[in-house]
Order: sequence, then structure tokens, then C-alpha cells
Amino acid sequence: MNDLPTRPELTALLSGQFDALTDLVTGLDENQWRTPSPLPGWTIFDVIGHIIGTESLLLGEKPPARDAQTPDIDVKTLPHVRNDIGAMNEIWLQRLRSRTGAELLRMYHEVIDRRRKALAAMDDQAWLAPSQSPVGEVPYARFMRVRLFDCWMHELDIADALGERVDEGGTRGAAAFTEFAQSLPRVVAKRGKAPAGSLITFELSGPLARTLHIEVGDRARYVDTPGGDSTVTVALDSGLLVRLGGGRVDPEAVLDRITFRGDAELGRQIVRNLAFTI
Repeated sequence: MNDLPTRPELTALLSGQFDALTDLVTGLDENQWRTPSPLPGWTIFDVIGHIIGTESLLLGEKPPARDAQTPDIDVKTLPHVRNDIGAMNEIWLQRLRSRTGAELLRMYHEVIDRRRKALAAMDDQAWLAPSQSPVGEVPYARFMRVRLFDCWMHELDIADALGERVDEGGTRGAAAFTEFAQSLPRVVAKRGKAPAGSLITFELSGPLARTLHIEVGDRARYVDTPGGDSTVTVALDSGLLVRLGGGRVDPEAVLDRITFRGDAELGRQIVRNLAFTI
């Protein structure tokens, strides 16, 4: 479950993900850029601005200076800012929101071009070096899979905001989903409070169809071959699972799109507590 793509494979997937985001926002008018996204407080403009900010930070750059005409806001007081990473994201957005969508897209192209060159220039030592990331200190390679997942999720955010459909499967979607799935056992046990001795099965349909078995013991873990019957099987579309894990949808509003077999009460409890991303 945790096998990483090779460096050439992962950098190619990231590059393809950057292109997929470009395809979604190219040609938007100014009103469309300001369309609310599924993320509280963020528009489509803000989603792309966030990616610019993160990739700029990875290039060692600081947020641009605040425009004198822009109010100086304490970003930590905003209701959707819950931690230091969220605060840094919001600082970048406060500094970028005065730009037009066209200006932001040009900035995105420029930053992404430099990031592609920086990734291509990395050697194996740098690729495997310990790096601070949203999931703790991990090899830089793992951090880049986190980046792939983050950008892939934001592709879905933008598509959902625009009412567009995108391909959520394929090699890129599978690699992003693998990063997402790393957190599911912990979320099921800690947030969903699945009891020790239970076996939770996610039966996914859709573009990333697969079956995931999570055994809860001293710690929750994936098992390929369960030793017994599932305590509950939660059957749903892979895209819905990702959006629940990302806190993009209200669980109560989508329970009718999910089938529970076995302990349905436990299944609903888990589904109501799946949101875990920053």
C-alpha cells in the first residue's frame, strides 16, 4: 500500500497533475475565477493561489509583499484557519487576491515551470532526504506524493465548483489515492472509533474501484486476506470516499448513496467521522 512510484514516474505524474489543473482553469472569466469551491472560504482563484504558494515555498520563496490597499488581516482569526499550515496558506492568498485571474494563471505557469526544472535537477540523495511535510518528517519522495494527492484533490475541488467532470482514475488518480489511503486505518480507529477486534471493509466502485480491509487491533492496519467476516462493509463510490475524507461533503447529505452490510450503526459512525485532511 505504501510503495512509492520511482522518481521519474512520480515527477511525470506531478507534471501531468499540474497540466490537468491548467486545463481546468484556462479560459475562465473573472467571475468564474471567483466561484466558491467546496473548501470553506476559498474560491477557484484561491485554490490555484494556494498551489502557487506551496510550490513557491518549496522553491525557497516567501509570500509577496502586502498591497498597501489590502486590509491587514490576522489570518489566524479566520474560521477556516485551524493550524500553522492553514495560516501560511491564507497569508499567500491575502497577498494574491488583488490580482486578476489571468495574472494568477501567468504566475502559476511561471512557478510550475521552475518547479519542474527543480525536480528534474534533483539527484537521488536529495530525492530520498528527510523532509518536513504535512504528514511529518518523511523522505522527499513521499512528500512529493503528498503534493500529488493535494493537487489531485484540488483538481476535484475545481471541477466540482465548475460542474465539470474529470477523469478521477488512471495512474495519477491511483497514486494520489494511495497517499489518501495511508490515513484511513488511523481515521477509522481514532475518529470513527471502530472497536478493537472489528474488521472494516470499504467496497469501492467507480474510477478507483477496489476493496480495502482494515483490521482494528492494538493499531488499525490493512490486511489482504481477512481472517473472518467483516464487522461492517461500507460500499460507496471511490470519489465519494475521497470527498468525505477531504471534508468536502456533509456525510448526512450522502448517506443514501452508501450501502452498509453488517453493523450499519458502526458504518454510519465511521462515515460521519472520515474527514481528516488539513
